[in-house]
Amino acid sequence: MINTVKILKHQGRQFIKDVSKVTLLPPFRGRPIISKEKVDENELVSLCPTGAISSNPVKIDLGKCTFCGECAFHFPNKISFTTDYKIATNDRNNLIVRDGEDKPIELNPAVIRKEISSFFHGSLKLRQVSAAGDNSAELELNAAGNVNFDMGRFGTEFVASPRHADGIVITGPVSRNMAEPLQICYDAVPDPKIIILCGVDAISGGIFADSSALNREFLEKYKIDLYVPGNPPHPLTFINGILELIRERK
Repeated sequence: MINTVKILKHQGRQFIKDVSKVTLLPPFRGRPIISKEKVDENELVSLCPTGAISSNPVKIDLGKCTFCGECAFHFPNKISFTTDYKIATNDRNNLIVRDGEDKPIELNPAVIRKEISSFFHGSLKLRQVSAAGDNSAELELNAAGNVNFDMGRFGTEFVASPRHADGIVITGPVSRNMAEPLQICYDAVPDPKIIILCGVDAISGGIFADSSALNREFLEKYKIDLYVPGNPPHPLTFINGILELIRERK
């Protein structure tokens, strides 16, 4: 009973009225900040299991980052993680966090296709494809539609058939076995359609990036409309990214 009360006190009210203004609490790790402090950059780079950190100057690629926090544990004065969950973007370059910068990650309106807001504003049906995912991102996507986050109130829902969808959400690093089913699913979605990569595995391959079991050629053929980083991504990251992508623009 005491543990349950502690959880309720920490999480607060479960239903989120405004998904764009809610504040998350630690230990959630969101957008990192890199200070200008001098450190052993070789040691810092070697800590990252996915090669997300580069040096001279220090940068973190959120498309590769698993948010494990090892860099912040070992170099707390150099790297810290905020609770900013609005880290989805449509520009792969915007996922690069550089030292000395403390600015939000945003979508680039210049590269958003006009038909997205024209066709999908107010209603978006998505087919989720687990391309060899580990079920972590898939579970968080399920949570996006529960009573706490209630993604459906914005007209965004997952559907069972690609023929009823406006686009696909890919989770997982895309294994060779899933390459063809992924292509078949995409082909079955009516035009115009969007592609969303959800999670580090989908964006870069994550810890599986160099595996011979992968076939990521599908991702090289089409424009990606939204990158949702995280391992797994938080439901609020996904929902806010979707809302910003499809909002009406004049």
